[in-house]
Amino acid sequence: MLFNSYEFLFFYLPTVLAGFYALRRHRSDLALAWLALASLFFYGWWNPKYVLLLLVSVGFNFLAGRHISLMPQGSKARRWLLAGSIAVDLVVLGYYKYANFFVRAVNDLSGAHWGFEEIVLPLGISFFTFTQIAFLVDAYRGRAREYRFVPYLLFVTYFPHLIAGPVLHHGEMMPQFSRDPGGRRIADDFATGFTLFLFGLFKKTVLADGIAPHAQQLFSAAQSQPPMFLESWTGALAYTFQLYFDFSGYSDMAIGLSLLFGIRLPVNFDSPYKATDIADFWRRWHMTLSRFLRDYLYIPLGGNRCAPWRHGLNLFVTMVLGGFWHGANWTYLAWGALHGTYLVIHHGWRSLRRRARWGADPASRPARWAGRLLTFLAVVFGWVLFRSDSLTTAGGILRGMLGLNGLALPAGLKDGALGDYLAAEGWKFSESPLLHGAGPVLWIAVLLLVSVAMPNTNEIFARFRPGLNGARVGSHEARFWQWRPDRAWALLSIVVGVAAVCAISGLSEFIYFQF
Repeated sequence: MLFNSYEFLFFYLPTVLAGFYALRRHRSDLALAWLALASLFFYGWWNPKYVLLLLVSVGFNFLAGRHISLMPQGSKARRWLLAGSIAVDLVVLGYYKYANFFVRAVNDLSGAHWGFEEIVLPLGISFFTFTQIAFLVDAYRGRAREYRFVPYLLFVTYFPHLIAGPVLHHGEMMPQFSRDPGGRRIADDFATGFTLFLFGLFKKTVLADGIAPHAQQLFSAAQSQPPMFLESWTGALAYTFQLYFDFSGYSDMAIGLSLLFGIRLPVNFDSPYKATDIADFWRRWHMTLSRFLRDYLYIPLGGNRCAPWRHGLNLFVTMVLGGFWHGANWTYLAWGALHGTYLVIHHGWRSLRRRARWGADPASRPARWAGRLLTFLAVVFGWVLFRSDSLTTAGGILRGMLGLNGLALPAGLKDGALGDYLAAEGWKFSESPLLHGAGPVLWIAVLLLVSVAMPNTNEIFARFRPGLNGARVGSHEARFWQWRPDRAWALLSIVVGVAAVCAISGLSEFIYFQF
């Protein structure tokens, strides 16, 4: 079931809310059980048979975590149980997500023809697997203190985060399940959450889905013919903003939905295209995944408390595995390797500048804007790998962006005296839909302005802190654009909501659903 579907908006969500608050007035544990069952129904709407897989995973990890917490600190059996439990989780994830990839890779490399039935990837398996691995490690470290099954079931299956994140920590969610927010707090949370959900829905159905066809035109055409310079940049930028508003919209909707139940999810998206360097980008993009990779992979590998070459290797390995987490394709491995290389270069350059005591002040305005531009361009190149279905397609687009496939002007310029002059000078003209009219360029310009110059929803709703670890805004920092429950914002929310609902057309999945 999709957040941007009529059955979710007008059937599922009202029913779940009504049942939750009706039960909560009497017994909060029944309300949690209702929410857990509703989350399982939400998951099963896609494919009921995978509900059993989810329940087995939840039951196994709950029992493993509970036993780990009861075993003596430092015992070998405790370490072996942790390692074995994580291995089971990774084997299940590997089977469903990577078996097809490895069989195809072996066939391609060896010339063999091993038959293998295509395995359907269960929705959200990467997210609920990582969430539970984090729980197991926290249980081993003594940081998980709540071991009741129903709250744990809800912690893993909670529908606002189940399909596409954020990746949750046991300690930040379990205390909330037993806390009653109180009367006035419920009203504030409900108003904030509902408005934030509408904003996220607008980002998805109007902005992301609006520019998506322009991105699709490039990546579809590039499978048969390498695109030239203007087509490559137009399509790559279109996808850059499609992905931005698709994931930003989902993140807002997840936090908003959760707030309707008085539960706060961690902030997962914080204007990543405002980043001044690539490390800053990863502090802003998919923040809970970055946190997971840092805490459970990068730091155990040694982090930065080692020789410079080892530090660089730790960064690179972490990003390659983070790329492979996104999907079973060489393009995701290449994307992770590219970002690993970016981070190695960034940390190496920062270390060199610090030792040599030269270079522009990184805090100066020109340096910040130069950093933003360089980071943005680096990210755009990476998104080409992320979106492409093969390295061949990605290579063709990247060559086009570098001007190696040639340059053709929009076909609209070939008419009249200007067209005659350009043709006489040897210019070529392209019939690509990406260069027809000003539509794609206007889309890109508007979305660029929104993503880098306007406040994000984390800042707009900062007074009410809808997400964990969200922005804090004092009274002296008040701005006219900060949300408050008044008539003006209510009117704007109605307009945004109506536009978002009217823009729903067919089945439009969130991009991160495939991971």
